[in-house]
Amino acid sequence: MLTLEPHEGFINVEGGKIWYKIVGAQKSKTPLVVIHGGPGATHDYLESIAELSDERPIIFYDQLGSGNSDLPADNSLWNVERFVNELDSIIKQLTTDKVHLLGQSWGTMLAVDYMLTRKNQQVTSLILSAPCLSAELWVKDQKKYLSEFEIEIQHIINEAEINKDFSSSEYQNAMMLYYRKHMCNMHVWPEMLQRTFAKMGQSVYNYMWGASEFTVTGTLKNYNRVKELKNIKIPVLFTAGRYDEASPESTRIYKDNLPGSEIYIFEDATHSHHLEKTDEYNSLIRAFLNKVN
Repeated sequence: MLTLEPHEGFINVEGGKIWYKIVGAQKSKTPLVVIHGGPGATHDYLESIAELSDERPIIFYDQLGSGNSDLPADNSLWNVERFVNELDSIIKQLTTDKVHLLGQSWGTMLAVDYMLTRKNQQVTSLILSAPCLSAELWVKDQKKYLSEFEIEIQHIINEAEINKDFSSSEYQNAMMLYYRKHMCNMHVWPEMLQRTFAKMGQSVYNYMWGASEFTVTGTLKNYNRVKELKNIKIPVLFTAGRYDEASPESTRIYKDNLPGSEIYIFEDATHSHHLEKTDEYNSLIRAFLNKVN
């Protein structure tokens, strides 16, 4: 068992080594494990959560295939079960008692699947930010959002979908407009978010999700845990931005299927509401964790 000392390091998992960092290790409150999105993103864009390390240890890690972790060229590794096993290794090797989990986007899939399959009593609460717990609902939301754009933008994106060619500058420009509306609305994207895009494990994303926000072609195509959420019996907080890719409407569906859970919607915010509303977000998370404790 590793001790909670402030440091970075690596853990062996199936397929290679994964990198982790512990911030605020000397603090006494229950640790928080932060699970990044993607699949294939990195911890970097979630570093703003480290502000909470003034009270408790915050554990960041990069999932296999991205960031500072090993980058194996083996598509058989890119499945939910292996990533859940990876999360289990983080919890068991870096924590000694109780733990909170915070998942963002794809990270909410991992947190939920972990609780449904492992039922680990170490975990005392879940924070599910910008959740994707149904691929079908996600795609439905993106198509609705796309329908609100100018016809020209819709045409460019739809043509790329039909032709399965996402390489044109017109498509990239159209998608940037989409992302600035629903992924991050900040005029200048924070350096930590840019770092994640620079270190993105694109092959993992393409294999598990696909090349497009609007059509799931990867192994997550049929992912849906909505009806199973009722089996989670610990405190759960859902968060979403008003214009989040994970729409408030879909997030409320998840909330309604998990008795006793809470929801908070950040106004004038998107999928990156933890960056756009950092103080508000961290205050909310701090209050929730302290209430659970």
